[in-house]
Amino acid sequence: MANTQQDDTKPDARDERRAAKAAKSITAFAAAHGGAEAQFAHLGEKGARIVLVCGDGAWGDVVVPSIEVARAATEKAGVTVHDEFSGEFAAKVVTGPYEWSRMAGIQIGGPGQPGEAA
Repeated sequence: MANTQQDDTKPDARDERRAAKAAKSITAFAAAHGGAEAQFAHLGEKGARIVLVCGDGAWGDVVVPSIEVARAATEKAGVTVHDEFSGEFAAKVVTGPYEWSRMAGIQIGGPGQPGEAA
């Protein structure tokens, strides 16, 4: 009888493609903004978010299906990964008027929600 158990220790081809695609996005974003560092945030069943903070203070994220795909993507992209979003790491983020109005727009009179009267 043949052994039909699945080997879960190796990533499947789909996850490898997802990691490669995310790594390509990370590499392009980092190149445009003076390098990048990353931190992972678990999103439950939805997957994981790779939060990127760049050398010039720009920040962004990439959502992938799992922490394992996030690890593979950041490894392929060659970025440093932080265990936590520490104060020192967060201090590298540069925010402007747009971010502040989006984060607290309704409370401080920034852009309203879609469909709201201005």
